[in-house]
Amino acid sequence: MKYDVLQIAGMALTVISAQAAVRLLLDHGNTGLLGWLGAGFPVLLAAYLAVTAVGVLLTGWSHTRAKVLGRRK
Repeated sequence: MKYDVLQIAGMALTVISAQAAVRLLLDHGNTGLLGWLGAGFPVLLAAYLAVTAVGVLLTGWSHTRAKVLGRRK
């Protein structure tokens, strides 16, 4: 159950941050959820891409752990 929740959280992180990165690329003024940082475009884009990478890694790791336990095929 723990790995199911982590996989869902990783997918949510991936989707939200990737969508925000694309939105930032199309409209540099639309800072999205990380707008409170007050950083410039390159820093925000790097932050969104880093969170996307963390989400992908978390999803993959939790899927692999669930597979080892026999919860996935």
